[in-house]
Amino acid sequence: MNVLMFTNTYLPIVGGVSESVQRLKVQLQAAGHRVLVVAPRLEGQPRHEADVVRVTAVQHFNGSDFSLPVPIPGQLFEAIEAFEPDVVHAHHPFLLGDTAARAADTYGLPLVFTHHTLYEHYTHYVPGDSTRMQRFAKALATEYTRMCDAVIAPSESIRDLLLARDANPAIAVVPSGVDTARFAGGSGAAWRRRLGIPAEAYVIGHLGRLAREKNLALLAAAVARALAALPAAHFLVVGEGEARQALVDAAAAEGVAARVHFTGCLHGQALIDAYHAMDVFAFASHSETQGMVVAEAMAAGLPVVAVDAPGVREVVEEGVNGRLLAEDDAEAMAEALVALAAPDARAPLAEGVRATAAIYDEARCAERCLAVYRQAIARGGPFTHADDGGWERVRARLGAEWRLLRHRGRLLKQLVQEEWEQERPDWWPRRGESESELPPK
Repeated sequence: MNVLMFTNTYLPIVGGVSESVQRLKVQLQAAGHRVLVVAPRLEGQPRHEADVVRVTAVQHFNGSDFSLPVPIPGQLFEAIEAFEPDVVHAHHPFLLGDTAARAADTYGLPLVFTHHTLYEHYTHYVPGDSTRMQRFAKALATEYTRMCDAVIAPSESIRDLLLARDANPAIAVVPSGVDTARFAGGSGAAWRRRLGIPAEAYVIGHLGRLAREKNLALLAAAVARALAALPAAHFLVVGEGEARQALVDAAAAEGVAARVHFTGCLHGQALIDAYHAMDVFAFASHSETQGMVVAEAMAAGLPVVAVDAPGVREVVEEGVNGRLLAEDDAEAMAEALVALAAPDARAPLAEGVRATAAIYDEARCAERCLAVYRQAIARGGPFTHADDGGWERVRARLGAEWRLLRHRGRLLKQLVQEEWEQERPDWWPRRGESESELPPK
């Protein structure tokens, strides 16, 4: 099978979507399939990428780590035609996601979309962030699902959320996979020596982008309190971002800054070894669709203390592989971290941690994704524009543009309706109501 993927984030960007796309690509190729990734051109990208097409992009959009792809259709479509895809997989509902929809319509191919991100938690990266922008982000992703032949949700809670938002019901749950065997094989001794952490010390760990949407203020307060209660404990943070200072300030306020250690961004074996330098993993984010780092931590043998949130509650099970806190409560999280300081307290969770990690093995997850592709292809039938030329190809591309225009029209209508419902809830018909049933204006 030839799989054409579109993603707005890819190497060398560090993050959940970038990692998910890379891991899926590698697993599909290992199973004998061909994959072509369309991604933004980025500073520091690999020099030679035989299976990646890079498009022009604005770097560090609005001061973030993200780029703004600006695809050039002519150049892109030549590469697509040479690849001869069987299915198109979009990893975002905008920018290159729009290009994915164009490609699918142009060549008569099924379009699959993975809803990796709760976009409403990221609107602070866009100028003019507001509740309107958050509604727009939700509506954009929801409307995009209706253009697709199949939708992938990384967790059951995200599937349920999409259904509640009236998204395309053709949703399959396929988590992003983890190389469980590789993550199990690490050693944290070198990291402990390098950072001056005693071999016998209790180490609380965290890994991820240090960004506002990760609820790091709560995490910082909880871990700082735990360190204050445990004079020999340390905190190891892997990652980088603008919210790093919140961790530093919280530690300084509790007088524990000397026992907080930052490694910056890590890759490969260095990252895996950093997990193995930890004894427990702490996570507070509400913006995850799966929380891939939580699965990675368990693959490295770590119990997890996390806040109950979408995407995380499917991985962390209270008392089985960690602690799942009902709400944002820094004191409760600190108490849970302190309670796991003794090895005897963590030992009963080890079996649950191993069992959960096995569920997220990336080979198993890639096979589930292939099943979604096959079903989407089967539903679409044998028709394709791949062998068309001339006027038929032009008609197909015009049809793709018309479909995108209709998509934007539905999105605008939904947003206008929500605005009216906010301002005058008695003026807009609810589903199932007619205009005659409304109160007089």
